[in-house]
Amino acid sequence: MRVAVVVSCLLLIVGASHSGAQDAPAATPPYTLPANTPAHIRRAIESPERSAEQTARDFHRKPAEILTLSGIEEGDRIIEIAAFGQYFTTMLVAAVGPAGHVDMYDLPYTERFAGPASREFDEKHANAVYHQESYNEVSFPQNVDSVFNVLYYHDLQPQSVDTAAMNRKLFAALKPGGIYLVIDHKAEDGSAWRDAGTIHRMGVDTIKQEILAAGFELALESDLLANPNDDRTKMVFAPGTRGTTDQAFFIFRKPN
Repeated sequence: MRVAVVVSCLLLIVGASHSGAQDAPAATPPYTLPANTPAHIRRAIESPERSAEQTARDFHRKPAEILTLSGIEEGDRIIEIAAFGQYFTTMLVAAVGPAGHVDMYDLPYTERFAGPASREFDEKHANAVYHQESYNEVSFPQNVDSVFNVLYYHDLQPQSVDTAAMNRKLFAALKPGGIYLVIDHKAEDGSAWRDAGTIHRMGVDTIKQEILAAGFELALESDLLANPNDDRTKMVFAPGTRGTTDQAFFIFRKPN
């Protein structure tokens, strides 16, 4: 069985410092699945469990393209970090099917706004388990195939996570050839961690440098989620910005 680690983040308004499933902007166009979308990913996007609020975000978030590029397959075991809100989790459990498994990992601070809903999701899905643990202390499963970090990397250091140590753990957890997929809101070039705890944006070259330092190779740098009209000095939750930020999209690979 392939095993995937997925790090994702969903925007919650109450009490959350940040998350990735942003509210859909007004008059969001309909989302059309690419013609080459694999059947198991099409099934995930079209899952009847997905709420109207979730599907309204799809035009800007492009989940079919992201999941297809990730290479996840039926039967995969997935670890999703910052699963609160379950935007990606709902699709992941459908994509991997009953032979697969999703482990959701959230930091303890999320209990106040997401713990009950995440445990309820766990109870409703035989192929999902919810965990609350410090990322500085967690032990990840080994011999995994993929790592996804969706709109949450910038929150790690503001939540006192040692990103260098976490990246090394994820590198060790991956099979040779396994991937680490990272998406995040772009801050001004060269800003590093400066804006991470305030406007929830990253100097994305810093993400690249930190992950490469753990031993990864850069396999893909995509403009799939780019928005050149985004003002990268604005708070990502600001009206008119929320849901439409300019986002970096990387896929790193553990060398064979």
